[in-house]
This record gives sequence, C-alpha cells and structure tokens, in this order.
Amino acid sequence: MPEDAQRLAPPEAEIAVSPAVDAGDRERLLHGTHHAPHSVLGAHPVPGGIAFRAFRPYARAVTVVSGGMTVGLHDDGDGFFSGLLPLREVPAYRLRVAYEGTEVETEDAYRFLPTLGELDLHLIGEGRHEELWTVLGAHPTAHQGVSGTRFSVWAPNALGVRVAGSFNFWDGTGFPMRSLGSSGVWELFVPGIGEGELYKFEITRPDGSKTLRADPMARRTEVPPATSSIVTSSRYEWGDAQWLERRAEVPAHRAPLSVYEVHLPSWRPGLTYRQLAEQLPAYVKDLGFTHVELMPVAEHPFGGSWGYQVTGFYAPTARLGTPDDFRYLVDALHRAGIGVIMDWVPAHFPRDEWALAEFDGRPLYEHSDPLRAAHPDWGTLEFDFGRREVRNFLVANALYWCEEFHIDGLRVDAVASMLYLDYSREPGQWTPNEHGGRENLDAVAFLQEMNATVYRRVPGVVTIAEESTAWDGVTRATHHRGPSGFGGLGFGLKWNMGWMHDSLEYMSHEPVHRRYHHGEMTFSMVYAYSENYVLPISHDEVVHGKRSLVSKMPGDWWRRRADLRAYLGFMWAHPGKQLLFMGQEFAQGAEWSEAHGPDWWLLDPHYGAEADHRGVRDLVRDLNTVYRASPALWQYDTEPAGFRWVTGDAADDNVLAFLRYDADGSPLLAVSHFAPVVRHDYRIGVPDDVPAWHEALNTDAARYGGSDVPNPDTVKPEPQGWHGLPASIRLTLPPLATVWLRPA
Repeated sequence: MPEDAQRLAPPEAEIAVSPAVDAGDRERLLHGTHHAPHSVLGAHPVPGGIAFRAFRPYARAVTVVSGGMTVGLHDDGDGFFSGLLPLREVPAYRLRVAYEGTEVETEDAYRFLPTLGELDLHLIGEGRHEELWTVLGAHPTAHQGVSGTRFSVWAPNALGVRVAGSFNFWDGTGFPMRSLGSSGVWELFVPGIGEGELYKFEITRPDGSKTLRADPMARRTEVPPATSSIVTSSRYEWGDAQWLERRAEVPAHRAPLSVYEVHLPSWRPGLTYRQLAEQLPAYVKDLGFTHVELMPVAEHPFGGSWGYQVTGFYAPTARLGTPDDFRYLVDALHRAGIGVIMDWVPAHFPRDEWALAEFDGRPLYEHSDPLRAAHPDWGTLEFDFGRREVRNFLVANALYWCEEFHIDGLRVDAVASMLYLDYSREPGQWTPNEHGGRENLDAVAFLQEMNATVYRRVPGVVTIAEESTAWDGVTRATHHRGPSGFGGLGFGLKWNMGWMHDSLEYMSHEPVHRRYHHGEMTFSMVYAYSENYVLPISHDEVVHGKRSLVSKMPGDWWRRRADLRAYLGFMWAHPGKQLLFMGQEFAQGAEWSEAHGPDWWLLDPHYGAEADHRGVRDLVRDLNTVYRASPALWQYDTEPAGFRWVTGDAADDNVLAFLRYDADGSPLLAVSHFAPVVRHDYRIGVPDDVPAWHEALNTDAARYGGSDVPNPDTVKPEPQGWHGLPASIRLTLPPLATVWLRPA
C-alpha cells in the first residue's frame, strides 16, 4: 500500500468515536473554567482516526486545510466545530474560519506545545527566576516555526484564564489558556499576533465571577487613563558600552556622587522621552551633576501620585513615549557622562480593580491578612514579602530596570514602612513577629535578597534606601550581623533624613536665634559613619506647604538667597553625597507643582534674574565643579579619617568649620558663617603642614548675588595654635556665607 494511503487509512479494528467536545469540557470552555483546553481542542488521535476540534465563537464554518486536503468540520453549536478524519497521525494543518462577511486562514493555537520549559516553571515555583520578565507576560516570538505571541500569567487561584484583546474584539471566549500544573502559571501561544496589539487577561475567580486584568508583567501599556497592556519587544541598539564598562571601577561611596532629582513629566512639561534626551543631559552636564535621579518611571494611573502608586512595574510610563524611547533617554544621559538613578517602589501598590489587587480573586500580591495588607497612610496595599513568587516578582523587577534599561542605581522608596509591622499602626492593629518583635522579617529577607542579587548580577549599580529610622545596618553587607542580630540590609547608600530635618530646622531660625540651635548642625557627625549617607533635599521637602528651599530661610529676599547659598556650600562640603531637587538649583520661590514644573521664567534675563536666580544656579555649577575636582570632598565620605572638626562649638558666632581629607591626606577647609555680619580676622585652626591656603569657593561672591566679601589673597598660616590644631589662619568671614579653602 502506498505511504500516503497508509497515512490516510483509518486504523484497523478501531471503532470510530464522536469527535465532538463532551458536555463537561464544553461547559468549562464556555464558562472560562477549563484548565487544559489544549487537551480538548486542536487535533488528537482517537479510535477511528484524528479528531479535530475548534472553538470559534461567532464563526459560520471552520475548515481544516492540510496540504491539498480541505475538510469542513461539523458545527456542534455554541461556537464548537469538530470532525473525525481517517488519519493515522496528526498532519500539519491550518484552520480556515468563515465569519459573516469574511474568511480568515490561521494556525490553530491549540496545536502547539507549551512555550515554557520545566526549568522555567521550577524556578518560578521556587521564587528564583531572576529573569522572570523573559518568561511571563506577552512576548512576540516564533514557536515551532510559526510567528505569534506567547502569553503567560501567574494566577494560581484562578478557575480559568483567557486572553482578550484588540485581536479578538475583547472577547476572550475562544482564547482559553492552559494551566501549567502547580506553578500557578497559565500559558497560550497565539499565532499571527504581533507587536502593538492591546490585551488583558480575563480571569475566572474562585467564586465563578470574572475580572479583566492588565498584565502584571506588561512591558508596555496604554497612555493613562486607558489601562490595557500592549504587546511589545525592543529593537533598541545601545551606545553606552563605554559608560557601562567604566561605572564599576570605583564603588559609589568612594566616588563623587552629586544628584539632580527630576520629575520627568514636569521638568519641561509636554516633552517626550526623546525630546527630554535633547535637553536634560545638556542641562545636567552644564551644572556638573554626576547623576540624575528620576522620580518613579514605572506606569501609574494617577499622575498626582508622582509615580509612587505603581500598577505597571515592568513598563515605563507611556505618557512620555515607548519603552525604547525611554532607553534612548537613558542612553543619551550615559553618553553625556551622567548616571541614572531611578526611584523604585516595592513597598505598596494601589487598589485599582484592573491591576494587582486580589488579582486572581484572592489576595495574591498583597498579604492575606487584611491588617497586614492595608497600608495605613496611603490607602494602598502592601506586598506579601513572605510569598516567594511575590519576592521573585519584585527582585526580578529590580534586575529588569538595571539590565534592560541600563539603570545605574535604584533608590528604594519608603523602606521604613516595609521594615516595621507597626508602621503607622496603633496597638491592636498589628501582630508581632515570631520573636515577639515589631520587625517585618519577611521584608528584611526580601530587601537582603534584592540587594544581594542586584549587586551580584549588575556590577556598578548602587542601591539607595529612603529609610527614616535608625534601623541598624541599612548599608551593611547582608552577611555581616550587627548588634540587633540581623544581617545588614545590603544597600549601598542611605538617605540621611536626620541631617535633612535638623539642618533645615536650624536654617529656618533667624540668625540671632541660631546660637540656641547650633547642635542641630553638628549632631549629624555623631552618627555620620554609621551608614553610607546621601544628603537629600528632595521633592518631599518642597511641597505640601513645606515651602521651597529658599522660602524656608528667614528674612528679606537678599538674606534668604544668602542663607540658601551658604547652606548649599555647607551641604556640598559635609560628609555624604548630595541630592537636590529640580528648581532648587536656581532658588525657585514657589513650591513645586507637578502640573507646571519649575518656574523657568525666573532665569529669563529680561526678568532681571542675573544676580538672583541665575546667581544661585551659577553657584551650584561651581559647587559641583570644585566638588568633583576635590577628592577630599568624596573619597572618604564613609570613613572618619576623612573628616575633622576645626570648630563645632562656635555657637555665638554662628560658625562651623571642618577639614575634609582625601586618601592622600590632602585637606579642604570648609567654613560656614550663618550670621548676617562680616567678621574680620576670624582665627581658624589649621594643620601646620600646609604652607598656604587659597579660597576655592565663596558663596558670597558677587557673581552669585552676594555682597562680595572675599579672601582674595593667599592666606598663610601663623604658628599660633588654635582650635586644637598647631597653626591658624585669619579669615574674613562674609555674611551668611560658606567659604572653601584648599592648599595653594
């Protein structure tokens, strides 16, 4: 018998069975509760041949096309079609589907093997898939030689999951996904679907109700308030290889790090990522900052949250462009020599019914205990850090931004709210941990895992904690235990919130009263080396009635600007890295508004801003220039050997003076004078091994808008000991000013 005839011949001694989908399977497919649609639909050997079954709601007819063979399937009603062909094996075939007024020929989605392998599923189940974004979500790909999109989602409590999107008129009835066993992952490869298609997952909850959800792993979204996920892939070709090779040469705590904090949508309102790439790098480079810190970029539905209530953890906000457009911006910053830090928000997420909250009908990403799940301050939900799949979702997310978008640092928001079970909670609203304490042991383990994984996989990246308490060991290595018994959290740097609060409190007082608050400017040095610190003047300090930085200062407009300049000079010289929020670099008088951004008009020469706002901006530029050229100001930021008080107790004079040292012992002398008078021949102790000093920076210079009281000549030490040092110099201290001096 010829081979073709053998293939077509029905198996002998087998009684043909009905190819139709049985009643139970039919019911589950119609109601979206089938765990294994591929076991029913598609082509399957049965007694008497190969059964072909298709579920195509709204179709008028379905035909199997294989080689030169075309066979119409029987209409079984409710969108089901079936037929039994007298074949010995499943052939290569396509389906020709006739709808009212049109006919399409397509691959059968239910003839394909799963696209996720056993190793991927094992790692997902263990919570250890460090490249989770490569397996979950929507991925245009070729599978078994056919182009299409692989959809996969973690929804372990779902009775069924279907894909709905622009390609099926948002009716997922005919697109049920299969459950991949105990992993909780559902998967479907849809042939012929490519980039740009909108989609969501239609989930049947345990109670039988339905919910339509955006993809938690979506890498691109619609522009809010629209909420659909978008099938995407990247074609971006990076040009920052040289930057990436260099960035790991010196750890962040021993390198110059001066950060300009930016809210991208309002920095220059209306600009896209690509338009920002033409303006932001040039501006930041001109001012001499080493890094930008971007307020959260991940997708968020409410712009007024400034990005801190995230729904799309894997998608840059579509408000400003596509993911590749955001890559273009990061690349442009790198090519300008500027590092990119991004705010990352793993503490909580909003309750939007189309996003993560009770994603598959039960608490999934949030804690199952309502008291643990509800964030008391923000009306949001806290992640369940004790669930391995949730930890995996977040750890992989940190890696995703660093690896896929070349982010150089993650500033982790609201760490304190994660670390304490009683954070903003009254007695009776929280349950102690297994040791009777208030520490959230799950959050501690998560942060340690995240930091250890990021530092292992992405050399040169720094993680930064916004942590407002005295938690021990925030920037200690995870394997080093401290007095508390916990290992370090493993961050590279920590925001010094204490310095920020104390120093701003001091500056808010009239100079005549500052002598009574002098300790607020010196106390930071008591704990300066307990962590690796960043000194943050962030967006949080210039909103909600707190006033802008210059408006916090007392007195008339001249004194306010002078105070601001003196404060910035003190800040840039103090141990720790610097962070300044946009608009504060040119003494904006109004609070920041995300609706209109910085008041750039203040820099217009026609406004007469030369000595006012432009002067402060020129000072910031010079602070950064001298800072970067002076290793004494950054090399030993985290070591006591890099600092020495000259005078920390001259409260009556409102004077603070200290020495900073680099690794070679070369000093820089910083003197801050927070009184509105000139002090002539003010004696300052200095080492006796520097033959002469010269003024490297004076915040009172005329070009900054000051009164221009300088120390123009080289200052030579006198052998008279002072302030516990073997020699001394006599300086003229300008009013409300900081002066930096370096060896001549």
